Amino acid sequence: MKDFSKELSFKTSRSSGAGGQNVNKVETSVTVLWQISESEFFNDDQKELIQNKLKNRINAEGFLFLTVSESRTQLMNKNKAIEKILEIVDKALFIPKKRIATKPSKAKKEKRLDTKKKLSEKKENRRFKF
Repeated sequence: MKDFSKELSFKTSRSSGAGGQNVNKVETSVTVLWQISESEFFNDDQKELIQNKLKNRINAEGFLFLTVSESRTQLMNKNKAIEKILEIVDKALFIPKKRIATKPSKAKKEKRLDTKKKLSEKKENRRFKF
């Protein structure tokens, strides 16, 4: 996982939820912003992959953003936001291996046909015969 946290910028706002009167006066919610196109940590192919996979989280100006307001303190929310955005980008860069199609073995084919034959015989024996 690449640590590009130096390229991140932060905005704070008042968060809703737990905190009592503290909620009304302290800006604990943290929004982390990262401009993908300006990143020096990733090459062009990686930037394009990130933009394609995370297009629903990227705004019109090209900023990837994430808002965290889980904790009552700004510092904890900031740390969680950094952790989450690093994780999201890391998952976006993951390319799954292509599946190689395989054929069933001869033994498996024979077992399947044998099972079909036994089932057919069982049902045949259930029939009423004159």
